[in-house]
Amino acid sequence: AGFVDFGTLEEMVNIGTLFAFVLVSVGVLILRRTRPDLPRGFRVPLVPLIPILAVLACVWLMLNLSVETWLRFLVWMVIGFVVYFAYSRHNSVLRKASVT
Repeated sequence: AGFVDFGTLEEMVNIGTLFAFVLVSVGVLILRRTRPDLPRGFRVPLVPLIPILAVLACVWLMLNLSVETWLRFLVWMVIGFVVYFAYSRHNSVLRKASVT
């Protein structure tokens, strides 16, 4: 955060947060359909309308961000996936159990 200007940092935080909201909204839809038996800490009213509207609103806001922000976001996501899968490949509990 100390190496980029405030506007760039602001856009990166915006796109990351909006993407997280999209994932949560889609997750609500999927879990309501695939696991209706799960206990819920809170209930979302008007499912599936509210999660669908949330996804559409977040995607619309994301589409209004600059191309540079999208490129930075995609590069950051690729780096994150590489780190995640490289780490998990060496530290997987399933891998360690199958080796022994």
